[in-house]
Amino acid sequence: MQIIHSVTEMQRYSDARRRQQQRVAVVPTMGYLHEGHLSLVRLAKEHADTVIVTIFVNPTQFGPTEDYTTYPRDMERDVKLVTSAGADCVYAPTPEEMYPEGYQTAVRVDKLTQHLCGITRPTHFEGVTTVVTKLFNATKPHLAVFGEKDFQQLQVIRRMVRDLDVDIEIIGAPIVREPDGLAMSSRNKYLSAQERTAALVLARSLFEIRNMCAQGESDALKLSRHVWQTISAEPLAKIDYIKICDLETLEDITHIRRDAVAALAVFFGKTRLIDNSILKTA
Repeated sequence: MQIIHSVTEMQRYSDARRRQQQRVAVVPTMGYLHEGHLSLVRLAKEHADTVIVTIFVNPTQFGPTEDYTTYPRDMERDVKLVTSAGADCVYAPTPEEMYPEGYQTAVRVDKLTQHLCGITRPTHFEGVTTVVTKLFNATKPHLAVFGEKDFQQLQVIRRMVRDLDVDIEIIGAPIVREPDGLAMSSRNKYLSAQERTAALVLARSLFEIRNMCAQGESDALKLSRHVWQTISAEPLAKIDYIKICDLETLEDITHIRRDAVAALAVFFGKTRLIDNSILKTA
């Protein structure tokens, strides 16, 4: 396992692999890895000869009241995990390497970022698209793998790549869940035992409307109301948003005429969890 901290060294590493006719993949992460991340590494390994995992807690995608300083970090553990999953290299730049003194450039995707998480986190996705662009430029991959748990992020990255003619294939990987259904997340660490149990209402409500949709229910307002009522009945849950959206535009829809996505964000204590499910027409 090679661990790289500088942009220049990272570019040289990828250039060397490319000269050897190797296919290079990157899996961008913020570290504190779990099985969901490792599934991305294994998927990348199926599509590439060399897999690079980036580990960088990106300050520009956190709002002023969010958890940047307390976000969990454990580099030694992360390196062991990605090594066991088949990664070849870890790129772990410092904030100073990524955003040196005088830095003043950003990458922005407009319309897609105005929905879902972008409503209450207006600066978040500009931080995401900027850092992902920089990680792409450092790692020079042929393909990149992102999890579908953050469905909006995946669609924003896909749009950015299309719009800017970036020659990188974007692969979405299915959500990985705990045995009881909770979507895996580094932030699950913050949950108390009581909050952890309460959070199961997220997956349960999404699974219920997915079944309703499969049985022919196409009224998106009725489906979202079902989720809202189910989650509202949990005393520890505080809803940020519950939406049923078009898969491509992420705009709210009232009737499901083609596959759509149900997405939500809910607080349990100070911990904000997101989850989603694809709703397939009957």
